[in-house]
Amino acid sequence: QVQLVESGGGLVQAGGSLRLSCAASGRTFRMYAMGWFRQAPGKEREFVAAINYSGTNTYYADSVKGRFTISRDNAKNTVYLQMNSLKPEDTAVYYCAADGLFARITTAQATVAYWGQGTQVTVSS
Repeated sequence: QVQLVESGGGLVQAGGSLRLSCAASGRTFRMYAMGWFRQAPGKEREFVAAINYSGTNTYYADSVKGRFTISRDNAKNTVYLQMNSLKPEDTAVYYCAADGLFARITTAQATVAYWGQGTQVTVSS
């Protein structure tokens, strides 16, 4: 079992930055691929970014490429999402996720094993 707790959300003006954190429980964090997803009001949850277990491979949605950076610190059992040049369309609840397979996070979110409770990000224009 892995428990995930997100933090760092809030209200920011367009063009600003936020860093989300996701703290994971358990000693097996380093065995999991991690990802970030988001869900805007009235829309389906969508993939944002993923990182493999060692941090050597990352993957991003086209909508955030070049603006967002995912990283992880296995010593702290934490994954981060640095969000720069934020836009109003980035407004959403952001969810952290963990799975043993990197491919599930990038292509099959319905099968991802573990989810956090979400943190709200609001970008004002």
